[in-house]
Amino acid sequence: MRMPNKIKNFLDKYAPNYQVIVHRTVYTAYDLAQTLKHEMDKVLKTLVIKADKNYVLVVIPASYRLDIKALQKLLKAKAVKIEQERIMPKLFKIKAGAISPFHGPLHKLPVYLDKAVLKTQKALVQAGSFEESVHLKTKDLLKAVQGTVGNFAKKHTFAKVVKSKKSVVKSGQSKVRRLVKRKK
Repeated sequence: MRMPNKIKNFLDKYAPNYQVIVHRTVYTAYDLAQTLKHEMDKVLKTLVIKADKNYVLVVIPASYRLDIKALQKLLKAKAVKIEQERIMPKLFKIKAGAISPFHGPLHKLPVYLDKAVLKTQKALVQAGSFEESVHLKTKDLLKAVQGTVGNFAKKHTFAKVVKSKKSVVKSGQSKVRRLVKRKK
């Protein structure tokens, strides 16, 4: 699945200094970071949020998790929830999971970026495709999507703890050993 023409045309007009990165099929920001060997802080994920009866897009680094209460306060909403991917084909006419920050302005939805996004000069974001991503300056992303910056994400503990693949394997193996011992 290639980047949709709508997004390419949008980028050409509002963020022309972007670079398209072609890669194997990935469905998550984590997989994208692993595939392209990028730091998770520099790979951004886009979430569809329902705030009361309205939809917004939220962009946070892959190494962060959404703080629903902080977002609820920022949006001044009574109820805030992360929408399931199955809503995407209906709302955006895209495959489930193929959301990008650029769908916000294309569908007249507000885009909110966590302040952690601005810690990196360049970021990698999904381009509405599972095989292509966009590498661009974060300031260009912010300007293109006319985003609002807020503080509504926290560094995921997984990102702090995991430093290498070896530590993940060792950590996983020791948990398995403990579980096996308990069952005996």
